[in-house]
Amino acid sequence: MANAQAKQQQPFLGEEAEAHGLAARMPALLIESQRVAHTVIHGTHGRRRAGPGETFWQFRHFDVNDSASSIDWRRSAASDQLFVREREWEAAHTVWLWVDLSPSMHFRSSLAKVTKESRAVVLSLALTELLARAGERVGLLGGTPFIGRSAGRKVAEVLLRQTEDASLPPPARLSRFSECLLFSDFLEPVNETVERLQTMAAQGVRGHLVQILDPAEETLPYSGRTEFAASEDGTRIIAGRAESMRDDYRERMERHRIDLAEAARRLGWSFVVHHTDRPPEELVLTVHSHLAGLDRDYRYRAPEIAAPATPAQPA
Repeated sequence: MANAQAKQQQPFLGEEAEAHGLAARMPALLIESQRVAHTVIHGTHGRRRAGPGETFWQFRHFDVNDSASSIDWRRSAASDQLFVREREWEAAHTVWLWVDLSPSMHFRSSLAKVTKESRAVVLSLALTELLARAGERVGLLGGTPFIGRSAGRKVAEVLLRQTEDASLPPPARLSRFSECLLFSDFLEPVNETVERLQTMAAQGVRGHLVQILDPAEETLPYSGRTEFAASEDGTRIIAGRAESMRDDYRERMERHRIDLAEAARRLGWSFVVHHTDRPPEELVLTVHSHLAGLDRDYRYRAPEIAAPATPAQPA
């Protein structure tokens, strides 16, 4: 009986060790994310339309509905017409984060210094720091959004309490016109991933996919007799000559990425790839630019389906 109880508890010992490991690394990851955030120039995300804000947007002709105090007299003095100075609308909105903490994210080869999980945490916290400083609300999928300078620390605390290790984003009710940032290796079957993304996009949400890969997962730099072990289900495969699999493997990985990118494009979402041997600042700047500069069309667009070919008419 004691042996049975020990075997039943054994799987949880590994999960507990992983949780303690993440908790031990979290202060360092939080500091690293703040360092990354400080290297990226940031500001309030403009809405690319006139409204309340401090940033100049454009001049337009005076309208009878405008007040006299809104007239820009300096600009009007250079013309025979009256002009009004408009400012760009700046308003806080909500950005939802999801960080894949599944076993596959624990992988690290000799080509990189950090695991995919560690890099995903750093990237998510760095972007939280930037967005919070710009006045945005930031939260984890299914949770409560935070606002203010302490948002990064609160998101880190929630990540520590998460026990979900699914490889796909969890179902969640998302507010319309919000955005979501998804950090994962996205190695699950594309059709399963796309189905979950479509459910999120149907709520009027714009998303940004960040695929995080170890460089070895791209190049398969192994040769000779090699044992490959799946991190999710423990499946093991022994290859007599690993280099003979390289071309087919790379082709399959490329096909997988192309399908993901195409699915994101059809939804009007962005898709970027980040390798763990590259500086995190590169990815943070890229995603931050997407958040700040993309045209904000939040209408859901169903996946494009190619029209069937019209048979040729006989001459």
